[in-house]
Formats: sequence, C-alpha cells, structure tokens
Amino acid sequence: MKISAIVEYLESISPLSCQEDYDNCGLLVGDDRIEFQKALLCLDLTEMVMEEAVRHNCNLVISHHPLIFHGLKKLTTGLPEAAVIKLAFIHNIAVYAMHTNLDNTLNGLNSFIFSKLGITKFNILTPKPGMLLKLSVFCPVGHTEKVREALFGAGAGHIGQYDCCSFNVEGKGTFRASDTANPFIGEKNKLHVEKETRVEVICARYVLPAIMKALRESHPYEEIAYDIYPLENSNALCGAGLIGEFENTLDELEFLNLVKNKLDIPVIRHTAFRSLVIKKVALCTGSGSFLIHEAIRSGADVYLTADLKYHDFFIPGNKMLLLDIGHYESEQGVKEWLYAALIEKFPNFAFLISEVNTNPVHYF
Repeated sequence: MKISAIVEYLESISPLSCQEDYDNCGLLVGDDRIEFQKALLCLDLTEMVMEEAVRHNCNLVISHHPLIFHGLKKLTTGLPEAAVIKLAFIHNIAVYAMHTNLDNTLNGLNSFIFSKLGITKFNILTPKPGMLLKLSVFCPVGHTEKVREALFGAGAGHIGQYDCCSFNVEGKGTFRASDTANPFIGEKNKLHVEKETRVEVICARYVLPAIMKALRESHPYEEIAYDIYPLENSNALCGAGLIGEFENTLDELEFLNLVKNKLDIPVIRHTAFRSLVIKKVALCTGSGSFLIHEAIRSGADVYLTADLKYHDFFIPGNKMLLLDIGHYESEQGVKEWLYAALIEKFPNFAFLISEVNTNPVHYF
C-alpha cells in the first residue's frame, strides 16, 4: 500500500477544504507515492519526535500541528524546522499534518473530547458558509433512481443530520442529435421529446469530483445536462467548535472535576463560579477565544477552550462559565483519535503513538 492511500483516507474524513485560510495542512514533506511501512502519530513534530520515528523505522509521521506553519524563507542550521526536515529527507520519511481541518470536522478532535466527557449529541458551533453547491441534473425517468443512488453514494444529499436528500420534478426535455452524435434515445437530426426528471441535490465542494464521476458513470446520456449553483448556506458538517448537552445537569465544581479527571488536566483557569447549572457545553480545542461570543449566543452554560488572555475572562460576565484548559491539554487526545481512525481502516498496518511529551508549558 502506498502512503497516498492513507492520505486519501484522511482527507476523505477531514477534507483540506475545511482548514482555515491561515493554516497549512496536508502532505508537507516527502513523497506519498512510496510504499507505506509504519506511521508515528503525534501532536507536535519536534526533532525528538522525528528521532523517535527514525528509531521505529517509520516512513510517515502524522502530526496535528503543521511542521511548516508560517512562511519559511530559509532553512539554516539552528532552525527547529530545518533539523526535522533534514532527518525526514535523510530517512525518506513523509510528513503529513491535520490541523484546523480536523478541528473543523464534526466528528474530529472536538467530538473526541466530548466523548471523553460523556456528551454524545452535538452540532457544529459555527458552521462554515460558502462550502456547499447544488447540483441539478436531468435524466430520463426510467434511470432516475439509478442516477440518484449513485449521487448519494458519492456523498451528495447530506443536509445536517440527514442524508439521501433530494428534490425531484418530472417534465419534458427536448433535444436533437447531430450526425456525429451517438444518442441513447431518439434519432439523429430529428427533434426528440423525452420524459425526464430533474434531480436536485446539495453537496460539499470537496466531494464534487467524486459526485461528477458517479454522475458520468450512472447517467445513460452521451451529453449530460446539468447545472451547478454555489450556495451561501452554511455546511452543518464543517465549522469551528461544537455545542452539545449532557443528559443530566452538573454543578460547576462537579463539571470541573469531570474535566480534570477525564482529560488529564493538571490546572484549569476559569471565571468565578456563579452557581450555574451545567448542561449545555461549548468546546473548541486549541486557541478558541474567537468563539466566546458565539458560545454565549448559543446559550452554552460553559465554554471550554485554551490560550485565553486576561481580558477574555471578563467577556462572559454572569452569563456563562469560561474555562482555559490549556492548549496542549485540549489537543493531546489527537494521537488517540488518529490511532482509532487509522487502525479501523487499515487493521493490518502499524501505527504508533508518540511517547514524547511535547508540551512546552510546565507548571510549578
């Protein structure tokens, strides 16, 4: 199996189009056309982590934080990235990053944290707009079901928690085949009227190539009539943060103890207790101060994130409990998430969880 097979799978469950504009996800170093041997999974790719990959004869490292994040204008001795990239090329190790595309996926890292806390019902806190398209295709009535099922199978027809969504209208289509055409129905140089169904489905931009391939393979016409419209609707399956609920309520102290114990967090910074009842929880792993106001608007009783500044703690007032659980601490579960996702898909291949603690923050 090629490394490209792993890349293709990861991007099918966490598309690169879901990453933020400032990010740099995907294959960053190496060649994904080589045969896969073994992968090391990590949060941060440091020189110690790369040395760990070398010791275990891995030829792929998958990290959450991108090795190349800001623009690199030089690769000289002393730069941390240079040392890692040098080892990667010497030992023919490919480097792949899943960062905000994983953060912005409904069943990505945030959902993993929710599962640890016992929250199983949740939605995207801020769905991304401008990522959806509508495909409208016309096909003969007798082939409508085949075409529709092919579109669904390729990923079309998802609206929130529903799939196989379509709208269908029957009408009459007209066409005249030229001398060089090879018509499925009708005669050359003769106007033909056919009962057709207009099938409309919504799809994410990143699955459009697969959907068009399925359409061409399932549609009987030589020339397929279709329209593609950009939509301003938000994509409920992609966006920043999650909002979910506990089945039963907790008081504030019970909730903080739950977070500390389940997520293995040594220190939590938080706003003052207000005798709030905790049921509705908002979450954004990593740096999530930009979602504080959205968490308040969502009606969350508490918002968990990291990298909060002093003045951020004034924002909620008495409306919501605000927690800073630490950047590393909020994202350390990514190694478990990656392992579970990859071993389920590729059970006969080796995936190792890095044992290097890359947290740059220490507590005294």
